[in-house]
Amino acid sequence: MLPLLNRLKSDESLMLAYQNGDTGAFELLYRRHKDGLYAFLYRSCARAAVVEELAQDSWVGVVKAAGRYRPEARFKTWLYQIAHNRLVDHWRRPDSFHSSLETTLEPVATPAAYEFGELEQRLLAAVGQLPPEQQDALLLQGQGFSVSEVAEITGSGEETTKSRLRYARMQLRELMGGEQ
Repeated sequence: MLPLLNRLKSDESLMLAYQNGDTGAFELLYRRHKDGLYAFLYRSCARAAVVEELAQDSWVGVVKAAGRYRPEARFKTWLYQIAHNRLVDHWRRPDSFHSSLETTLEPVATPAAYEFGELEQRLLAAVGQLPPEQQDALLLQGQGFSVSEVAEITGSGEETTKSRLRYARMQLRELMGGEQ
């Protein structure tokens, strides 16, 4: 009966339960969000090994920060803020191999949900040509976050986030040749 009750709980209540020692609550949070988080990171950096490392580091960050967690925002927003920070740290490292002009996806053994057709690959390549701030805003909104949540995750103002989204869409239209 307890596992069924846990599945009905909100992410925030599960995280609070994890704070109090319920490891099953963490496992459920992980199962709920691992695929979406991986997809976000993969679309931001198409190197499988790097994505795996960033995803693992993000979850380690959740574990380490669990004692400080407060349900002031959605758990998902908090999780993606941690992942976004890991991604920014990765881009800042001199050995990161990150290039905003990287346009090819690394072949990777992934679930079917991560396999892309030709149009999706072209779109991801175009997204890869955007400035990192625009990429982040666009990809986070694509994960279902509101403008205010994207602003919170990226540490930007809402008006700045709106501008980044507007410019990103305009540049994508140009890069895709009006194909959207």
